[in-house]
Amino acid sequence: MVLVTELRKMAKEMGTNHNLAIQLWQSCIHEARILACLIDNPKLVTEEQMDNWVKDFDSWDVCDQCCSNLFRKTQYAHQKVFEWCVSDEEFVKRAGFVLIAVMAVHDKEADDSLFEQFLSVIKTGADDNRNFVKKAVNWALRQIGKRNLYLNSRALEAARQIQQMDTKIGRWIASDTIRELTSQAMQDRLKTRSGMQ
Repeated sequence: MVLVTELRKMAKEMGTNHNLAIQLWQSCIHEARILACLIDNPKLVTEEQMDNWVKDFDSWDVCDQCCSNLFRKTQYAHQKVFEWCVSDEEFVKRAGFVLIAVMAVHDKEADDSLFEQFLSVIKTGADDNRNFVKKAVNWALRQIGKRNLYLNSRALEAARQIQQMDTKIGRWIASDTIRELTSQAMQDRLKTRSGMQ
């Protein structure tokens, strides 16, 4: 087993290489696939490639690494959220919600309205009790709520609506989200970021 830190070092030395990334992915080797998403060029990634790769996901770490390091940087990322979040396949569905989470963290220029659209997707997906999906739904909701004070209030509103669905999984997602997003530390951080302190 090769650690992700080692794979990152290898990727840095290798540089961007779309063709090699395709070959590495086709090897079906776990670590090779993580390396592939680290060296691929998001500008050369096609929609067909994304749809093919997402169907190959068989572990949470390949899914998350691919979404975080590659897919979120492509021109198809927003579109794929809406397509993948309604999939019946566990890792495809997870990928949709992971994309939301990593875009919430990394896409500093994205407008709040985009994440408001994602909140409706999250509410729809909050009844899926499969482990890898529910954790991604929870992650996505929390990350949206960490962007700014406005989205914090909108994410909390969504969490309370999920809570009212009165399902075991909905209650878990909602309570975890509300606990983190209403914490004093989180509220202080968001107020500082917005210049209120």
